[in-house]
Amino acid sequence: MTNSTTVDRDRLARLLQRELDTFAEKHPRTRSLHERARGSLLDGVPMNWMIKWAGPFPLFLESAAGAHATCADGHDYVDLCLGDTGAMAGHGPAPVIAAVERQLRRGITTMLPTEDAAWVGEELARRFGLTSWQFTLTATDANRFSLRIARAITGRPLVAVHEYCYHGSVDETFAVLDDAGRVVARRGNLGPPVAPAVTTRVVPFNDLDALDRALADRQVAALLIEPALTNVGIVLPDPGYLEGVREITRRHGTVLIHDETHTICAGPGGVTGAGGYEPDMLVIGKTIGGGIPVATYGMTAEIADRVRAAVPIEDSDVGGIGGTLAGYALSMAAARAALGEVLTASAFARMLPLAERWERGVNDAIARHGPPWSVTRLGARAEYHFMPHPPRDGADQIAHADPELERLLHLWVMNRGVLMTPFHNMALMSPATTEADIDRHTEAFEQAVAALFA
Repeated sequence: MTNSTTVDRDRLARLLQRELDTFAEKHPRTRSLHERARGSLLDGVPMNWMIKWAGPFPLFLESAAGAHATCADGHDYVDLCLGDTGAMAGHGPAPVIAAVERQLRRGITTMLPTEDAAWVGEELARRFGLTSWQFTLTATDANRFSLRIARAITGRPLVAVHEYCYHGSVDETFAVLDDAGRVVARRGNLGPPVAPAVTTRVVPFNDLDALDRALADRQVAALLIEPALTNVGIVLPDPGYLEGVREITRRHGTVLIHDETHTICAGPGGVTGAGGYEPDMLVIGKTIGGGIPVATYGMTAEIADRVRAAVPIEDSDVGGIGGTLAGYALSMAAARAALGEVLTASAFARMLPLAERWERGVNDAIARHGPPWSVTRLGARAEYHFMPHPPRDGADQIAHADPELERLLHLWVMNRGVLMTPFHNMALMSPATTEADIDRHTEAFEQAVAALFA
C-alpha cells in the first residue's frame, strides 16, 4: 500500500493528533471501561478487530436503536457502520424483537424444524431463484459447508477465489498472488493449516482470461465469489463480467457460489436477484436475522440431487457440515421477521436514494476541494477511494490504501457524531436511516477535506 501523494503528511499528522486528543477528552468513561477491560480481555476488547476503530481506544456503547448508537459517555452517533452489515436492518427492528420475544417463550432450540424455517426457505427461493436451502449460524460456516459440498459432488480437490476477497474465516480464501503470479498467504493470514497454494487458486476480479486459465484443467470444484468485492473496498464488476464468470464455470464444470452476505445491499435479492444471475449455490449471512445470528446457503435442484446422492443419511451428522444450533428456532423466527417485515422491497426503495444522497455529498466535497479521489456505490452501500478512478480489482484498491488518512477521516466524523466502518471507507444505509443522518456525515466530511486541502 502507498500513502497518497496529494496529502500534506505534516498537516495530516497535526490534524490527527488534534482529533485523538478531542476524542480522549470527550470520552472519559469509555477510556475507564477500556482500561478495566484490558485486565481480562485481550487488548481490552471481546474480539480483536474492535481495536481498529479510529480513536485512541474503542468506543464502549450503552445502547443502539434504529440507525443511531449511544456511547458510554452519552454521545449520540449516526451509525453508518451497522455492524459491518450485521445490523443492516437497523438496531433492534421492532418486528424482529417481537418475533424473538414470542419464540423465547415457545422454545429456543430443539434440533427440530419449525414453520418459520419453511417460510424462510420459500422466501429465499423467491428472492434468489435457488430451490433448496440449509441454515447455519454464520456466513463463514455457510461458505465452508458449500465448499465441502462442491468438493464432495465433483470429486475435485481445489477451490478458486478472487484476489482480496472476503468470505469470513474460511481458510482457503485468505490467499493472494505475489509479484510472480504465485498463490501465497494473504497478509494477516494467521496460522494457515497448509500453504494456500495447496487448496486454492486465485484470480483477479474482472479478469475473465485469468479465470478461464485457472479452471481449464478441471481440478477446481468451486469458484466462491462476491458478485462485487466489498470488504477490501467496493469493486464493481465490469459490464458482462458476471455473465462471463457463469459461462466459464459452466464450461469447466465448476460449481459457482455467490456470497451475497455484503452484496445484499444491492436490493432484496442482492446482486444475484437484481441481475437475474444463476449461480449453482448462494450464501448469505448477517443481515437476514436482524441481529440474531443466522446464515444460509442455497442450491439449485440439480446440486441438491447430487448432494443427496453423495451424502447418505447415516453420515449426515458427522460429515463436517452442521452444528446443533444451525437452523434453531430462535434464528428462524428472527429471519422470518427480518425478511418479511424489515428488509423488504419498500425498505430498499427508501435505502437506495439515501446512499445516492451520501454519494453526492461526498463527491461534491471532493470536487470543491480537489483531492483526486472517487466514490463507488453498490445499492444501499457506498465508499470513497483515495484514487481518481474506481478500482477494477482488489490489488488496485490495496495499492491506493492510506491507513493514516483513513483514520483521520473516520475519527473526524466520529468526533462529530458519525460512525463509519473501521476497516475501510464504507457507509451503509438501513431502513431507519434518514436524510438528516446522511447530511450529518456530509457536513463533517466536507469539514475534514477542507481542513486537509485548504
